[in-house]
Amino acid sequence: MRSAAVRAIAVNSFREMIRDKILYLLLFFGLLLIVVSRVISWLTVGAEIKIIIDVGLAAISVFGVLLATFIGISIVHKEIERKTVYTIVSKPIHRYEFIAGKFLGLAWTLLLVLALMSAMLQVAIYLKTGHGNYPVLRACFLIYFEMLIVVAIAILFSSFSTPILSFLLTLGFYLVGHLSYGLIDLAAKVTSRTSQATLWILYYLLPNLENFNLKAAAVHGLPVPSGFVLTAVAYSFVYASILLLLSIVIFRKRDFQ
Repeated sequence: MRSAAVRAIAVNSFREMIRDKILYLLLFFGLLLIVVSRVISWLTVGAEIKIIIDVGLAAISVFGVLLATFIGISIVHKEIERKTVYTIVSKPIHRYEFIAGKFLGLAWTLLLVLALMSAMLQVAIYLKTGHGNYPVLRACFLIYFEMLIVVAIAILFSSFSTPILSFLLTLGFYLVGHLSYGLIDLAAKVTSRTSQATLWILYYLLPNLENFNLKAAAVHGLPVPSGFVLTAVAYSFVYASILLLLSIVIFRKRDFQ
């Protein structure tokens, strides 16, 4: 893979995304909800900081996944709609470089947005307590790697499907990803070997997004096992890489002539 080509596509994608009105709209509402969380905390005696952290992390997570989904599904659709993809694939640029560069650009965009929302939440916490909150930073850190998987899922579906269907499928996988851990409990309750095997296969195939959920630990000050964050980050890299490889295989088979 030629790093120069990937970097050029990534930079162009990043510049395009930061000019997108949807990006600023979602960022505005995300920051607004964080501010609102502080206002709501004034109405709750004795649990103000917990309300700020809970609502703030929920805002970052919800608007993060919406942003990841929107920008992820637009990666191929916009290029095809504006017919720029025909120019790109006709140049000496490999299609896997195109996908890798787009993903990298979107990852930079997500990093910028989540960093801004995380900083805003830290400011809200500081105004209430007089200091920052490391567990909240750790939770925001894992939300970012969760969003990388969501972006990879969106890219996969956008490589062969329509924008609306890609949007619905991506959100569906996101919701399923936060429920997939229940497949293990279900497998322990069924008696059929075939059903158990099917449930275990689904468990490993579907994304386990609960690996990135540290909201409860941040709100209630619960301890986090050693190595949990590193394991989650490694899982994100591996799962997102597999999804991108599938996207590249599908994208290479598309005919843009």
